[in-house]
Amino acid sequence: MKDDIADAKRWFLQGSQDLDDAKFNLSGNRYNVACFLAQQSAEKVLKAYLIAQGAESVWGRSTWELYKLAKAFDESFLIIENEARLLEKYYIPTRHPDALPGAIPSEAFDENDAKSAISMTSKIIELVQSKLNIIS
Repeated sequence: MKDDIADAKRWFLQGSQDLDDAKFNLSGNRYNVACFLAQQSAEKVLKAYLIAQGAESVWGRSTWELYKLAKAFDESFLIIENEARLLEKYYIPTRHPDALPGAIPSEAFDENDAKSAISMTSKIIELVQSKLNIIS
């Protein structure tokens, strides 16, 4: 269990750093990158929660799937259901030029997208941080 807590903390800290990086990219008008990093941040902090709970084989890139696993441990995760679902769209389309018809990622996402992704991820981080009690 001690190793689980140490691993969870590492995942949480990297997820928090990814959110800072998303904010940095937002300030530089790199909206698609900001959206992607926000999604990555949410993914990592959800993994941190699951690892801290002792979940086995915590893998995958889907914030939606990770959310469902977290909710199985704690029903209060319902408050981030919408955020976990919406962040899914920032995983592949923010990076791959063939994921969006007629557009490339750097042209398809705007400031509102980035701000929304960062806001949704911030809500997830706050919830996970309140549940872990290992991050100061």
